[in-house]
Amino acid sequence: MTLTAPPPAATSAPAPSMSASPTARSMWRGSRGVILLGLIVVLVAALTALLTGTSTEGRRLDPADATLTGGKALAQILQRRGVRVERVSTVEDVVRLDGPGSLLLVSDTSFLDPVDFTRLSRTQAHRLIVGAVPGLEVLAPGVAPAGAAAPRSREPRCDLPAAVRAGSAYLGGTAFTGPRGSIGCYPGSEGPSLVVSPGARTVTVVGDGAFMTNQRLAEDGNAALAINLAGVRPVLIWLVPPDLPQVTPGSGRASAGDLIPAGIPWAVLQLGIAVLVVAFWRGRRLGPVVVERLPVVVRAAETVEGRGRLYRARRARDRASATLRAACVSRLTPRLGLSGDATPNEIIAATALRTGQDAVWVRSVMYGPIPADDAGLIALAGHLDTLERQVREP
Repeated sequence: MTLTAPPPAATSAPAPSMSASPTARSMWRGSRGVILLGLIVVLVAALTALLTGTSTEGRRLDPADATLTGGKALAQILQRRGVRVERVSTVEDVVRLDGPGSLLLVSDTSFLDPVDFTRLSRTQAHRLIVGAVPGLEVLAPGVAPAGAAAPRSREPRCDLPAAVRAGSAYLGGTAFTGPRGSIGCYPGSEGPSLVVSPGARTVTVVGDGAFMTNQRLAEDGNAALAINLAGVRPVLIWLVPPDLPQVTPGSGRASAGDLIPAGIPWAVLQLGIAVLVVAFWRGRRLGPVVVERLPVVVRAAETVEGRGRLYRARRARDRASATLRAACVSRLTPRLGLSGDATPNEIIAATALRTGQDAVWVRSVMYGPIPADDAGLIALAGHLDTLERQVREP
């Protein structure tokens, strides 16, 4: 969190500027042909890109996928920690790798049939189920969806060692009810988003796997929770849907981009060169740059650092904490849908409801006493940042 400095004041009035450029009408008359040609080139390029049918979307929670939604980062971390990660796409491979020292991770069961579910239910491996997947009642007996839960940063609020060590994590998606003796963590209004059924074969169900993806693994305690859940056994069997078949010559299947004649890209290239030549020919040389006097500008960072040094020199922790809290309230108020004249009680209640934090703790952070030392001031800044981040979460 940084202190917001007021805009710097000008010490002198700027001198009037002068323009040596042609008028807009004359430029339009001289360059409208070039603009029209450029629009044609852009349209052709856009149509070509749309017809190719390429996609940059990755496969969600795939240990071989390096996109934002993939799980390659987690797989590499687990391998460095000595876990053998096996990416499989068939139940036969799961049965081959099955054993009491293995963990089966499942995030998509749309490609499985009833016979596959029966075979998976008979395996000895511990299980980590991500989301309310089809066949959940077979893979995780006694666990049932209880409702939707908005994914956001949540506190564990349970005694499960894996969750306690990780702390807050980005969970939600689906809330569950568990069987007798199960442990529920990261609760919401509908119930916990993580349910663990201990026993000879531990079954863990999480409502959403976003905390395990490449995009969010470095946030909060997501990496610690993912490692604590997926790295508890020497072997991790990561079940993913089968890869899509590749299009081969003569297979009778081709994308729209394959149907574009080979001469079209060359024609587009030549047209682009022609546009550049015409633009260079028709371009008008502007006059010399008119230098004008500017007001004295002081970078905002310098004023913030200067004010911070003054606060530190005077040990003005009261003013520093008041500035931090006031800035936090001013940014949170519109995000919470409150008006500018909202009372502190209204702001505290709305913040606690949005973040899921205790209202007493929120009050102590936003309107509490002055920190007794610099360490307390730093801790206050961290707590305010945490509140803002949790309010910003969708």
